[in-house]
Amino acid sequence: MRVNILQHTPNEGPGSIKSWADEQEADVYVYHPEVFGKLPKVNETDLLIILGGPMSPNDALPWINQERKLIKELLAQHKPIFGACFGAQQIAKALGYKVSDAPAKEVGWAPVYLQDKTIPGLPDKMTALHWHEQMFEVPKEAKLLFASDLVRNQGFILGNNIVGLQFHFEPEEDNLREIAINDSEYPEENNALHQSASEIIAHGVPEENKQIMFNILNYITKNN
Repeated sequence: MRVNILQHTPNEGPGSIKSWADEQEADVYVYHPEVFGKLPKVNETDLLIILGGPMSPNDALPWINQERKLIKELLAQHKPIFGACFGAQQIAKALGYKVSDAPAKEVGWAPVYLQDKTIPGLPDKMTALHWHEQMFEVPKEAKLLFASDLVRNQGFILGNNIVGLQFHFEPEEDNLREIAINDSEYPEENNALHQSASEIIAHGVPEENKQIMFNILNYITKNN
C-alpha cells in the first residue's frame, strides 16, 4: 500500500498517521505542494492523507486548486481519503460545498461528540485538538460524524472510504509541542477556548487519540 501525505506547513506533520502506516508496512510519501508544487498521481495513490495548514481553501492559489482536482479524481475512483482541518475543508470544497468562518474560533483542547456510529470503536465523547477559525459545510451525500459545543460541523464520513475532521486526532506529544510553539500567537486572539500555547502543551495528548486515529484509518482502508 502506498500512502501519500500532503503536508502544508512544517509544524503540522502526520503524527500517529505515520505510526499507523508503519504498522501496515506501507510505503509513505510526503508531499509539500505549497513549497514544491508537486502532487502524487492517482494511479500511485492507495490512501491520500491531507493535513492541516494556515491557508484557506478559498485562497486563490494554483496549488490549492490542483490539490482539489486530485481529490476529485480520487473520489471518482473510490480511493480512501482522510483530511484533517484544511484537508477536510478541501474535500468538502472539492465536492462543491462551502468553507466559511466558523461561529467561534477554537484553538486548544475541547470535547467532540460522536454523531454517527458507522466506524467501530469510537467513544461517544473524545477530547481533540482544535486549531481553526473556519469550517466546512457538511456534504449532503455525507453524514455528520462529530460535533463540538461551539461548532457543529466537526467531522463527516462519506461512504466507507472518506473521512474529514475539522480538528486533530493525529498529533502525538512531540507534534503537539511543534504545533504550539511555532504558532503560539494564534491562540492569543479571539480564541473561544481561552487557552494559551503553554496551556495547550501542558494538557498533553489523550492516550486514546492514537487508537481513535487508527480506527478511522482502518475503517476507510479495509474495503479498498
